Amino acid sequence: MIAVAIVGILASIAVAGYASYVHNANRTDATRSMTIDSQALERCYSQAFTYAGCATAPAGTSTSAQGYYSIVIAIGTPATSYTITATPIKAPQLTDSNCATFTLNSAGTQGATSAGGSDNTATCWGSS
Repeated sequence: MIAVAIVGILASIAVAGYASYVHNANRTDATRSMTIDSQALERCYSQAFTYAGCATAPAGTSTSAQGYYSIVIAIGTPATSYTITATPIKAPQLTDSNCATFTLNSAGTQGATSAGGSDNTATCWGSS
């Protein structure tokens, strides 16, 4: 009986650690998709001096490359700025309370918030 209890405790620790690893690994889906969209917007801006009408990364909602996140591109008014936001839409990322929302703007400022609203930019974007 003691052996079963020890195995149960070790299994619960291993499952929690694995879930954390999977969340962390899948966060790159959001950051990669946002970075690619940002690069496309900057290429368009360098030619037209506006983010409006950039066909390579149109304003609106799309899905990240692996499908874990919804990517929303909001073009500012006037069309000289943008903000890209990623929110989880598919398991297991739906349970990632540390990184509930990612943002990236035209100034290159990265942001991320937890489900509770606290700033987790360094953790979520992989800076620490």
